[in-house]
Amino acid sequence: MKQTTGDYGLPKKVLFCTKCVISNQRPSSTVEFKSKKNEKKKSIFFDKDQICSACRYSEIKNKIDWKKREVELEKLLDKHRKKTGYDVIVPGSGGKDSSYTSHILKTKYGMNPLTVTWSPHLYTDIGWKNFFNWSHIGGLDNMLYTPNGVLHRLLTSLAFKNLLHPFQPFIVGQRIIGPLMAKKFGVSLIMYGENQAEYGNDIKENKSPKMNNIFFSSKKMNEIKLGGLSIKEILKNYKYKIRDFTPYLPLEMADIVKNKIQVHYLGHYLKWDPQECFYYASENTGFKPNENRTEGSYSKYSSIDDKIDTFHYYTTLIKFGIGRTTYDAAQEIRNEKISREEGVRLVKKYDQEFPAKYFKEFLEYISITEKEFWSIINRHRSKHLWKHTKKNKWELKYQVK
Repeated sequence: MKQTTGDYGLPKKVLFCTKCVISNQRPSSTVEFKSKKNEKKKSIFFDKDQICSACRYSEIKNKIDWKKREVELEKLLDKHRKKTGYDVIVPGSGGKDSSYTSHILKTKYGMNPLTVTWSPHLYTDIGWKNFFNWSHIGGLDNMLYTPNGVLHRLLTSLAFKNLLHPFQPFIVGQRIIGPLMAKKFGVSLIMYGENQAEYGNDIKENKSPKMNNIFFSSKKMNEIKLGGLSIKEILKNYKYKIRDFTPYLPLEMADIVKNKIQVHYLGHYLKWDPQECFYYASENTGFKPNENRTEGSYSKYSSIDDKIDTFHYYTTLIKFGIGRTTYDAAQEIRNEKISREEGVRLVKKYDQEFPAKYFKEFLEYISITEKEFWSIINRHRSKHLWKHTKKNKWELKYQVK
């Protein structure tokens, strides 16, 4: 029987959405603290007209009664509003999305949010300025959580080597910090920006305003993996104790239920548009874009706080054939900011650009050589997507048209 899947369990036959520029190789979000080596991914759904689920949802968004949704938001916030203390936890970095979410909850809806930040690996200059402005211009309270730097570097290095996913430990911490702080401060409502289903997860997820508890809680501590290894394996091979992993350990499900913790998406209640979030944050919280475009994209204002961001997107190019420009252009096409034709041109021009600016710092951070970097990259490169040319270069077999 002919094999229908390629590496990572992705479809062997590559298709591109006829409305945007995303391919059917885009994986859905996973429970990051369960990520393991050679994990099979569930990918974005394409219908019979070769249109992706994210584009179909953008059509649905235009038919939603957003005034009714806003009334639902106000009722939700009224249930959690307090006379003293914090009403809602907003995790984020002070980027455009978390700035918009926290500021509008505070100023328009009268909530008292506590913003919580899991520290980036290596702050960019503009990232630190935006984080500072979030509080000092936006007027938001913030708690910055910085994990043990030595341990976090080890976990990031393991994640790159074993999963080609250097952001895995960061995403674990970022997802968990909200519920941990909610429990600590006796707050039951956590608010994120948009649901990842807007970008290609199962479209059914958009029917619920809540994040599924499986992404930030666990019933079994022995199922937790960091950098592709179980906690038990890390304890065996490295000089750490279980308590050193405290910020990476999700709340048990019993804790979530006992503390009545709910994680909601603001994008369920207010029509989400990343570009409008940028304009709002620029006007209200002092958010500034980069002076120059980000490597691998044409954008100047998305995911600009961490020097490792660009390598996260480069690894998705290697594994899934999808670089940063594809992600940026796809959502801008859906939000009618650019045409598909323009998106295709941008993808061809920038998507495969190597992020050279912080390359040396990245190698130093995860303690590997340039030779080791390329060896790890090529070991994880999807064979059904890439070909090695006679000129000793790698090329994608399929390009968006």
